[in-house]
Amino acid sequence: MNERVQTDNAPKAIGPYSQAIIANGMVFASGQVPLDPATGELISGTIAAQTERVLENLKAVLEAAGTSLEKVVKTTVFLADLTDFAEMNASYAKFFGAAPPARSTVEVSRLPKDARIEIDLIALL
Repeated sequence: MNERVQTDNAPKAIGPYSQAIIANGMVFASGQVPLDPATGELISGTIAAQTERVLENLKAVLEAAGTSLEKVVKTTVFLADLTDFAEMNASYAKFFGAAPPARSTVEVSRLPKDARIEIDLIALL
């Protein structure tokens, strides 16, 4: 049976989906864009700042699920502009240790709320 994860420490879902689902000892976190959890508004600033906001949001979802960034096994990064890759990468690296998770990074034509970045992930409980 699947268990829904919901926390007020991350932005509320902006559609008919859950922040995350726990299934078979794993957490499947929906994509997060750089929304401020308090206001629900997209933050402004550099791709580095937006990457950090996204990962803080995901960290809050994982904590609500009973796990952490240290147990992430796979992420997918969606960038509106692949020229942001190096700056995103530097910010992303701050959140993961010496053995970062597997990752895919792709450029997409558009993201919700016209965000520049979205990240989803899979973690172990």
